[in-house]
Amino acid sequence: MTRASSEEQAAALAQPTGQEADSPAAAEAELQQLRGDSRALALLRDASLLPVLVVLIVFGALVSPYFLQSDNFWGIGQYAASIALITAGEALVLMIGSMDLSLGGTYGFAPMLAAWLVAPASAYGVGLNLNPYAGLVVLLLAGAAVGFVNGLLIVKVHLSAFIVTLGMLIGLAGVQDGLVDGQTISYLPTCFSYIGGNFWGQVPVSLVAAAVVFVVVGLFLRYRRAGRAIYAVGGNAEAARAAGINVDRVKIGVYMAAGVLAAMGGFVEMGRDGAITASQGYSEGIIFIAFASAVIGGVSLLGGKGNMVGVAVGVLVLAVVQNILDLKNVNPFWENAVYGLVILIALVIARFIGDRETQT
Repeated sequence: MTRASSEEQAAALAQPTGQEADSPAAAEAELQQLRGDSRALALLRDASLLPVLVVLIVFGALVSPYFLQSDNFWGIGQYAASIALITAGEALVLMIGSMDLSLGGTYGFAPMLAAWLVAPASAYGVGLNLNPYAGLVVLLLAGAAVGFVNGLLIVKVHLSAFIVTLGMLIGLAGVQDGLVDGQTISYLPTCFSYIGGNFWGQVPVSLVAAAVVFVVVGLFLRYRRAGRAIYAVGGNAEAARAAGINVDRVKIGVYMAAGVLAAMGGFVEMGRDGAITASQGYSEGIIFIAFASAVIGGVSLLGGKGNMVGVAVGVLVLAVVQNILDLKNVNPFWENAVYGLVILIALVIARFIGDRETQT
């Protein structure tokens, strides 16, 4: 039996089947039940990683007495904030049935460009001494510009998304390194470090900012026509085009939005570290963490499925894993192996819990 949406099932109920419906009231009751079932299943999919997160929290408490302390939890939130922003961007691209590896380059290039324009020459800047707030505008425009170029090459020129974004990733990493000759810019004005490095009481400002972004993106996807068009394009681009959706515009817009979110994520990490290195983003392999967070958070690689609730839980799972590895001082040579194994286990568990109701 194939999977069908609640609307399709409701439409089937409305068709003659050789047996008349008992009454309009009965048909309406069945429709409401189908809608309720659909919402329940969606909630189950959203929460499919929560058991994994609970197990990790219990495990962390067992292996380290420091794990359950509030300072550690807020530290996890601060670490997760920058990853969450770039993951939100990657999730949007996956929802349209594509991918964007260049977000890892934008994550480092955009904040480096802004810092390079703002910092004095003595601090490895270009010496332009640009106003810091103008630098923030440059950072956002740089992210949007990279996404726009990606979108044009992929959507209009019909090049492979994998090859285009991989080439962009490598190119941006080279420019980022070349701007400062491999040096680190430590000169950051207050507005550059405030979001990433400051706290409101014990709460990281970056965590609040990331939560606000997730809420805005989630509401946009759910309630705005353009947001729903993203799911339509990812689910069936030709059907979306036939329904009057400008598919090319949606795709290019998503690439641009993803670039801006990646730039924001890099900006937050820059503020948390108090500096921007020539290797931020690229050498960290941040794009693979973002990709894994989105996928284990329920975003389909085929497009048309996913939401910010699942993505947020996916980010938290990997952030908790990283924290446990740090607390246990796992040998760096083995850290990636453990990290990858946990990702695979989380993915299997999430898929088993979240998708089993769709199997027939």
